[in-house]
Amino acid sequence: MREIIRSIRVTLVLWGITAIIYPLILLVIGQIAFNSQANGSLITQQGVIVGSSLIGQPFSSERYFWSRPSTTNYSSFATENYDPTKGENFSQRTGVSGASNLAPSNSELLKRGNDKDGFQGVQVELDRLNKAGIQPTADLVYTSGSSLDPHISVEAARSQIQRIATVRALNFNQVEMLVAKNTDGRFLGLFGEPGVNVLKLNLALDGLQ
Repeated sequence: MREIIRSIRVTLVLWGITAIIYPLILLVIGQIAFNSQANGSLITQQGVIVGSSLIGQPFSSERYFWSRPSTTNYSSFATENYDPTKGENFSQRTGVSGASNLAPSNSELLKRGNDKDGFQGVQVELDRLNKAGIQPTADLVYTSGSSLDPHISVEAARSQIQRIATVRALNFNQVEMLVAKNTDGRFLGLFGEPGVNVLKLNLALDGLQ
């Protein structure tokens, strides 16, 4: 009986540490030291949540920098034609992410499209970029592994500067400086490549006018 009581006590103590104390400590640390990240890295404008710096959004207007294609339309409630009552928008309600899993060398990738989620295929993206006078880059043509990537490469952003400057009647150098200010460097200065957060860049763009 004594051993049973001791086992129950040990179980309760360990349960209290791992299920209550440890999570509470992490919660407090997260809310104090990493408040923004712990709450979704939300971006607000005039008190209204307009998105997250971690989740991309689709932009189709000529007045904005375009994001990279997404097979799930970024699973976004903020998309222009989002209707939560439609069954085909289930992925947007549940936050599903994913890519085609087809290599660039696979000819089927050029044919693949998903109209209901906004991605009509690589060839369609190429035609759209060429029509707009934008030099195609890999990230403006192919979807990311998650289809939720909020960044594009610096090269992809710079290739769109002339179009933005022309449509908005802005100085080229002014838009170029804006891209530089909204470029995230390598993690810890070592890992990954510099990238431009499209939502932040477009919000800053609107702030100019």
